[in-house]
Amino acid sequence: MAVRSRIKTLKIDGRDVSAHEDETILQIAEENGIFIPTLCRIEGLSLIGACRLCLIEVKGWNRLVPACHTHAEEGMEVFTDTERLRNYRRMIIELLFSEGNHVCAVCVSNGNCELQYLAQRLGMDHVRFPNMQPVRKVDMTHERFVLDRNRCVLCARCIRVCDEIEGAHTWDMRGRGIDARVITDLDIPWGDSETCTSCGKCVNVCPVGAIVEKGRAVGEMTKRKDFLVYLSKMREAKK
Repeated sequence: MAVRSRIKTLKIDGRDVSAHEDETILQIAEENGIFIPTLCRIEGLSLIGACRLCLIEVKGWNRLVPACHTHAEEGMEVFTDTERLRNYRRMIIELLFSEGNHVCAVCVSNGNCELQYLAQRLGMDHVRFPNMQPVRKVDMTHERFVLDRNRCVLCARCIRVCDEIEGAHTWDMRGRGIDARVITDLDIPWGDSETCTSCGKCVNVCPVGAIVEKGRAVGEMTKRKDFLVYLSKMREAKK
């Protein structure tokens, strides 16, 4: 029988909470109904800490740390909603809007977009940074799906679900910084991929309107994510 880790007592936003030492601050916050924004994290996939929206403050620590990778420690005091964090998170959302093509009114994921939701939740009513007006390649070669890199936020969910759940590893990341982009296989058109199983898992985990089904009109693209937790648990049970 597996032995569960020891219990730790800590404070989150002044509230006394208890948790196992192998739990992250993000998990503990969710269990206690405390909101911490995140864009790259999705239950059922590995954690990469790419979006940095879940950064928190810890008393006595001289830097902000990601809640998804910070584990509970005895007596730690965590702050998730300070003015510093709110400003930082709004800036990240604004930069994502300025770096891509996120015109909600003409997006098929309008009303079902996690970036849109976070912008509203975090109080972003305008973008202070100039729009970079990207002209990135839209891949429509797949018979069922479309990849619009202009709307991609580089969360790597598609890469992880394809590798960890489907086992195809069709998706990958190429380039760094502003040149980073998701690719299929060795940067070939999606429709020419011999590894893609057309399962649609990447479509359902994409938080924005970057990977969508063909033929969807504005606001029609909904996502199903419940399959992830089920498949992940079944795989763990077989190990």
